[in-house]
Amino acid sequence: MQGKDAVLHRSTSLVVANSVLVTVVALVAFAGMVTASAQTYPVKPIRLIVPFAPGGSTDILARMVGQKLTETWGQQVIVENRAGGGTVIGTEIVAKAVPDGYTLVMTSTSTATLPSLVRKLPYDTLRDLTPVIQLVSTPNALVVHPSLPAKSVHELIALARARPDQITFGSGGNGTSTHLGGEILRLMAGVRMVHVPYKGAAPSITALLSGEITWLFGAILPTRPHIQSGRLRAIAVSSARPSSALPGVPPVGDTLKGFDTSPWTGVAAPGGAPKDVIARLNQEIARGFSSPDIRDRLLREGNEVVLNSPEQFDAFFRGEMDKWAKVIRDAGIKLE
Repeated sequence: MQGKDAVLHRSTSLVVANSVLVTVVALVAFAGMVTASAQTYPVKPIRLIVPFAPGGSTDILARMVGQKLTETWGQQVIVENRAGGGTVIGTEIVAKAVPDGYTLVMTSTSTATLPSLVRKLPYDTLRDLTPVIQLVSTPNALVVHPSLPAKSVHELIALARARPDQITFGSGGNGTSTHLGGEILRLMAGVRMVHVPYKGAAPSITALLSGEITWLFGAILPTRPHIQSGRLRAIAVSSARPSSALPGVPPVGDTLKGFDTSPWTGVAAPGGAPKDVIARLNQEIARGFSSPDIRDRLLREGNEVVLNSPEQFDAFFRGEMDKWAKVIRDAGIKLE
């Protein structure tokens, strides 16, 4: 019996060893495949999802990305608009896609705010998305109706303190970056102002022009003609530093230290995408957006070009989620 046991033991050990060897070989082969795929990437068209309707700033940036990558790699980048759900529909497609670098999504401030605004998202933002690169930060202009006797943020705050709940600020809708920017200003200043949401940025600007509301944060590009004509007055920008698109207009942070609510736009891949592929995407997108034609156009349109590393973008994104979660909680903001 002992001899049979010894033979059985040796047989079992041999089976286990062979099993371990097969597993190791498979893992090595898989690692080799990942490395090889990163070296040859891309070998087929790339799908870039825009979770907004065509024609907006994010859509335009996506088409810039697509054009530059197509020119560089010779593989077509297909830009696909999948609007709906406040960017949830388009983002979910990428969050649940195969993490091979062939499905990407345009991310924005809303990607960071949605986890705090929507009770249950169909994906885990941090787990299911991998930041690739932040393209731009786009300061908003704090514009007031010319009839308002406030020519600075300090005077606006003083006016709000003197007239609680009488100063109104508009936005493109509940939970939008223009709404959240107004709320964080109100919270940091410790004043009571009334938020008036509209169905989009354009109607909110129209309301301000007519004097229906007192002030708002608006994108520089559509508000600049009204500022230049004197129909609106720009008293600050939402970025930490002055914007080259509005020379001479100070940041809100000169009055409220640490204030920076500029909307931003970036690119992300599904969670678990190979790091080498992410690095290659980051490198080529940064190269394309560093070209003088792209950079000059972005600056003219009120953007600040960022082009950070995947690691820097990841840290920035996590900070944005934390910042806006606190604002949304403190302001009691809820989406219907």
